[in-house]
Amino acid sequence: MKLFSKFTLLAALFMGVVATVNAQPALYVEGTHYETIASPVRTADPNKIEVTEIFWYGCPHCYAFEPLISSWEEKLPSDVAFVRSPGMWNQTMEIHAQIFYAAEALGVTGKVHDVAFNEIHRNRNYLQTEDVVKDMFVNAGVAPDAFDKAWKSFSVTSAVKRAGTRMRDYGVRGVPSMVVNGKYLVSVGGPVATQIDLLKIVDFLVQKEKSGS
Repeated sequence: MKLFSKFTLLAALFMGVVATVNAQPALYVEGTHYETIASPVRTADPNKIEVTEIFWYGCPHCYAFEPLISSWEEKLPSDVAFVRSPGMWNQTMEIHAQIFYAAEALGVTGKVHDVAFNEIHRNRNYLQTEDVVKDMFVNAGVAPDAFDKAWKSFSVTSAVKRAGTRMRDYGVRGVPSMVVNGKYLVSVGGPVATQIDLLKIVDFLVQKEKSGS
């Protein structure tokens, strides 16, 4: 009887701890630290949790974010997929989006992505014309004819259009922003004071998706 009472007491204490933990407020709050997207956007692979960075090569904050997010990406578990999607509000941003998808089509994202950031922010080469962009690709080892073919290809122009549509569907108002599983939008501002805070909230939302809460 005494043994049963001890187990009963321990069980009650355990349930009390669980109840207390569950009663605690969430670390990050919807409407304050992140937004829920009104109409969730379909992700590429429903078997993975997709995290999307909306960026722009011309954005100094995106440039500063790049080393941090690259380090974060290296530590992601296999069930989380990280993708980048260019933001676009004007013609220059569309050209920069075209750079990203042309590099992807040519299989040189690993070379060109960092080079594009550096050209703009270190060398003050703002990559605003096709000829200047072509020189950058050629200097990265891409054959001129291969660049010409990719730059104006249907696959690249279609990818740029899809990125623009995706950005509008997300409701993105600034870069860098991040979207978790097509459902949650996180941006720096207000209580999200730093880019480190941004990634902490993204990690929180990834766990939220994993737990189904």
